[in-house]
Amino acid sequence: MKRALFEEDHEQFRELATEFNAREISGKYAQWEKDHQIPREVWQSAGENGLLGLAVPEQFGGMGIDDYRFRVVLDEQLVRSGHLSVALAFHLHDDLVLPYLLSYGSAELKAKWLPRMVDGSTITSCAFTEPGAGSDLRAVRTKAVRDGDDWLISGQKTFIGNAAFGDAALVLARTDGESGRAGEQSFSLFMVERSEGYTNGSPFDKIGLRASDTAELFFDDVRVSAADLVGEAGQGLAHVKAQLPQARLAIAVAASAICTASFEQALEHAKNRSTFGQALTEYQNTRFELANLKTEAHVTQSFVDRAVLAFNDGELDPSEAAEVKLWASESAKKLSDQALQLHGGYGYIMEYPIAQFFTASRLLTIFGGTSEIMRETIGRAL
Repeated sequence: MKRALFEEDHEQFRELATEFNAREISGKYAQWEKDHQIPREVWQSAGENGLLGLAVPEQFGGMGIDDYRFRVVLDEQLVRSGHLSVALAFHLHDDLVLPYLLSYGSAELKAKWLPRMVDGSTITSCAFTEPGAGSDLRAVRTKAVRDGDDWLISGQKTFIGNAAFGDAALVLARTDGESGRAGEQSFSLFMVERSEGYTNGSPFDKIGLRASDTAELFFDDVRVSAADLVGEAGQGLAHVKAQLPQARLAIAVAASAICTASFEQALEHAKNRSTFGQALTEYQNTRFELANLKTEAHVTQSFVDRAVLAFNDGELDPSEAAEVKLWASESAKKLSDQALQLHGGYGYIMEYPIAQFFTASRLLTIFGGTSEIMRETIGRAL
């Protein structure tokens, strides 16, 4: 069955993404993984090539592309080439921060932030989770207190992508002045730029996706202009819920790409690897394993593709986004594990793409809401 998701414009964009991959990332990525950092020049080059902020209107320097399939193309090219950390870093910037500015930002806010996000001069992170909160956002303790026309923000965030070397963060903070269990209108969102009181933590030593830095952020009475309030005060949780479909769809897209790439790597290895005088593909067990990999990767891709089209049509609700994220991330974890097994000892060596797929996929059932949270979301909607 021919994949029907893309059109000619998307394939032309794929050529641009492929060329960027080859010129700016290939041959350098392994060192970035060791350094726990993607060089800032890569962000700026991505901006110059029109790969960041695709949905940003032209008046703010973007291309005004309201078609998520272009983001799918870029993600797939980065993932299948083994550059998963770059895919994650761009995803945090474009899928977890940008939609809030586009949907809820004032004209002043957009003019201040969007051009900088498009050209790659400002690297952003999404700072929601905390040491004692995790997926339970109502347990967030970071607070914002009015001080004249400004806000003073204090608190600590953890597991924040792009945090160690980033320039700004979209921060969820409590603004109701209370200390008990938070309610629906207890939180607000702010764009917080690195300044006095804003401290970037050191990168965590992760088991995978190491070039995409993940760290803590610390805020000690950071002064934020009232103009940097994103949306309405007290509507932070409502805004987060409304943007969940895109965040979770983006994870599903990456997971689907890992499924397909895991199958392709396993097939290529099985064709070229011989044991006991014959190729691995001559063994029935190997062929059965490859058949399972191909079928489930195909099912996952078809499900995700349909979700992308639903999102473009404005029809992907939070429960359905949870379904596709749950299925795709769990499939990526399973399929990358099975494909690694077919590689034998080679699969345990990080220079082989399958090892990177395996370690990266382990994040996807946690990141953006755990699989348990996905099941709870789906179950409550029944």
